[in-house]
Amino acid sequence: MREEESTFGAQPQHLDRLIALGLEDNAEEAAGSAGPQMEGLGGWVGRYKLLQVLGEGGIGVVYLAEQTEPVRRQVALKIIKPGMDSRRVLARFEAEAQTLARMEHPNIARVYDAGLAPSGRPYFVMEHVPGLPIAKYCDEHRLTIDERLHLFLHVCAAVQHAHQKGIIHRDLKPSNILVRTQEREVVAKVIDFGIARAIHQPLTERTLYTEQGQPIGTPEYMSPEQAGLAPSDVDIRTDIYSLGVLLYELLTGCTPFDAEELRRKGYGEMLRIICEQDPVKPSTRLTMLGGKLEEIAERRHATTDQLRKLVRGDLDWIVMKCLEKERTRRYETANGLVIDIEHHLNNEPVTARPPSRLYRFRKLVQRNKEVSAAVAVVVGLLCTIGLLAAGLVSKRPSVPLSKELRLVVLPFENRGPAEDEYFATGLTDAVTARLAALHGLAVISRQSAMQYKKGQKTTRQIAAELRVDYIL
Repeated sequence: MREEESTFGAQPQHLDRLIALGLEDNAEEAAGSAGPQMEGLGGWVGRYKLLQVLGEGGIGVVYLAEQTEPVRRQVALKIIKPGMDSRRVLARFEAEAQTLARMEHPNIARVYDAGLAPSGRPYFVMEHVPGLPIAKYCDEHRLTIDERLHLFLHVCAAVQHAHQKGIIHRDLKPSNILVRTQEREVVAKVIDFGIARAIHQPLTERTLYTEQGQPIGTPEYMSPEQAGLAPSDVDIRTDIYSLGVLLYELLTGCTPFDAEELRRKGYGEMLRIICEQDPVKPSTRLTMLGGKLEEIAERRHATTDQLRKLVRGDLDWIVMKCLEKERTRRYETANGLVIDIEHHLNNEPVTARPPSRLYRFRKLVQRNKEVSAAVAVVVGLLCTIGLLAAGLVSKRPSVPLSKELRLVVLPFENRGPAEDEYFATGLTDAVTARLAALHGLAVISRQSAMQYKKGQKTTRQIAAELRVDYIL
């Protein structure tokens, strides 16, 4: 074992003791032995010299620091901001340190140390990853679709490891996944577990929560259950949703819902979109990019036609399976997502499939009250007509009771966007099925009726060819 691992390796027992020490109420006493009494750039926190600010969040600042003993190396040191020492903030900070300390994976940034700064503010020290956000790295290096998928598999492996350790990240996005070239190998590292959640037990003994009515996460990467303010519904499939958004972005250069547009909509409408509105599939989004598509394709080392062809099909449905509103329809684990991507790369069948037209129609009706009312009126009216027509059979003594009236439901025409074609098809299926259930009616199959979709034949010609009594 190397010296740095034995002294400052990500050992949970070692870190638990330091983290607990750093968050005790008697912080002044603990800080007395914390090292040089100087903070800020050029100053010291324990054995770490602060070199520059790497980033700043709501509760903490991350510095690039230099460790001087027992080994010399650069690290990332995260410390709570002055004045941000409420019990809730301390609990959240402690939770992040405890979370990282649990994990030991080549694609997750490691924690080395933790303690108190001279001011009494807690800090922890982690691996410095001098890389680029994954989306930016892929674009700058013009990675192909297959190369992006292989890199994405690293991220899935890290998320799977976190889940096995009982941790949900809840904020997976490009800026929290840094990529660098290490010994001629491209490596992705997941960072920032600041809003992570334990699956089976609390991360710390302190209370960790968000204010009522305030969802946690980044809107464009947030799952519907996160946006729906239902903490009990958040499980590992929340991260699967965010992985789907990330994959969508790596393929198309944009997220399913545009960040600026979401924020312009206002808080309530933003949550409604996340919870209720289905995004278009990646290949469809590519066709909507207009003049930007050529640049997007060039960054993926492909022509526009090649890119659309590469994304259409398996990758469409893999992404859309991750983005299902109902989490029970997503991949159960990150490994399930990995298996499908590997199958795609190996030209093998994938488990992801497009949802049936009937399922999509049913979901549309459930979400839209006006559509639901219209369907109810149409189906009710047709059933009434069907009942009246069926009643004619018993009132015509010259017609044997075994002779049913024959009826055909011609396909409904979609006059909306092409992507709404499933609505017209679903309505046709629903009406056909309801009428076919009525006694006294023989309804021609939808397959036979489809040949007359947008046809030029008159109703008399159709009636003669299908030998039907009624045409809808």
